[in-house]
Amino acid sequence: MDQFFQFLANHYVLSSTFFGLLIAFFIVESKRGGQNVSPQGLSQMINKQNALVIDLRDPTEFKKGHITGSQNIPYAKLNDKNNHFPKDRPIVFVCNLGQVAGAAAKQIKTEHQLNDVFKLDGGISNWKALSLPLVKK
Repeated sequence: MDQFFQFLANHYVLSSTFFGLLIAFFIVESKRGGQNVSPQGLSQMINKQNALVIDLRDPTEFKKGHITGSQNIPYAKLNDKNNHFPKDRPIVFVCNLGQVAGAAAKQIKTEHQLNDVFKLDGGISNWKALSLPLVKK
């Protein structure tokens, strides 16, 4: 541990640059896709706040298994004029891993001036890993 602090002291420019970039990375990532909600948090939001869950996966993937009560709007059709998003309840976007959902959450939040927009942390993969129930149609 002493060598670590000695390295930091001897290479303070390199060390400060590294920590600055690390902080910048976390700031950018936190603003990138909106707020995360855990699978347990999503269950609570659905039960207590009547959250709207929008599944962004393809219809074939959606039919293989989706969260109860979720609506399927593929990401490619998210900007259709027929899509109306409620302002009075939270909206949670879901995809396979959470990356597409983050982009969708940010887009809808800015375009529709909504406050309660979230993405499921880890997506459906995380939901399945926790052995939470899926509806299959």
